[in-house]
Amino acid sequence: MADSPLTGLNIVVTRPRDQAVGLTQSITKLGGNAILFPLLEIAPAADASELNTLKQHLSTYDLLIFISPNAVKYGMSVLGTVPSAVRVATVGQSSAQALRDLGIANVIAPTVRFDSEALLALPALQSVAGWKVAILRGNGGRELLGDTLKARGALVDYVTCYERSKPELDADSLLKVGPHALNVTSSEALGNLWQSLTEAHKARFADLPLFVPHARIAELAQQQGWKNVVQTDAGDDGLLAALVAWGKQSQP
Repeated sequence: MADSPLTGLNIVVTRPRDQAVGLTQSITKLGGNAILFPLLEIAPAADASELNTLKQHLSTYDLLIFISPNAVKYGMSVLGTVPSAVRVATVGQSSAQALRDLGIANVIAPTVRFDSEALLALPALQSVAGWKVAILRGNGGRELLGDTLKARGALVDYVTCYERSKPELDADSLLKVGPHALNVTSSEALGNLWQSLTEAHKARFADLPLFVPHARIAELAQQQGWKNVVQTDAGDDGLLAALVAWGKQSQP
């Protein structure tokens, strides 16, 4: 059917469970079978002291940067609100929308490419000498954003508001379903998957189309040995457009 370009196709969605609902529903509406196989588990920070300290001193900050929708969800659950004098920024449009939904206007965010490099390139973050900046994120992660802002003269605090962990992964069960394609949205998640696979598993998975939203993830996938890596535009719309184009040629 013209309106069901993914009919008969088993598409593996590897996002954390709470973040996969919208995408799995969209794949189903397009006729596909969305197979949920989370490669990351997300939970609130075990120690909320950093967030609570930030809340107590929030008005002393010039800028808050939320790294991801999870940073918005778990960070704002403690902060509650942000004073109007404090600037707010984020890396992607999904996070920006989550902030707007919470009543935070004028969010600084890239509109083309969605990563730390794109955020750092925005005019609003060029002259930050003397600014006090809090970066709300998960445990660990890239230091580029904070390091660059420090080099520009800002005082940077990292605030852990959620934790990522690797779930137990059963590759055999997934292969039994007969997946036709996978979508992976972070380098960490892709690393978790690859580390869990035996050499026999890797040979089978590497032949599957792998849809990723960023060149950095695509590069890692190619280094691992994936043979058919498809870099999509950002967000669900970008992924779904790529899946539809592929599905029209791939329906069994």
